[in-house]
Amino acid sequence: MANKNKILVPEAREGLDKLKAKITNTNDPQKAKYEVAAEQHVSLEQGYNGNIKAKDAGKIGGNIGGNMVQELVKMGQQQLHQNRNDSN
Repeated sequence: MANKNKILVPEAREGLDKLKAKITNTNDPQKAKYEVAAEQHVSLEQGYNGNIKAKDAGKIGGNIGGNMVQELVKMGQQQLHQNRNDSN
């Protein structure tokens, strides 16, 4: 199945990749899913992984995506707080 998640602002790709790497404590965002798979005890190999269960794929993607959303919300809250302090 093709990845249907499209980035609305293509220029944001680099920033999102950096965030993914930061969240998963890796230097390469392409290796993030393998790090999370190892932490979740899911067998994931480079190349075709069509044999893994949807539940296991969800553990990997959900972990990465959920943590990225949490970090983005945190960053947004900090920016709002900073903007409020700057305007006072």
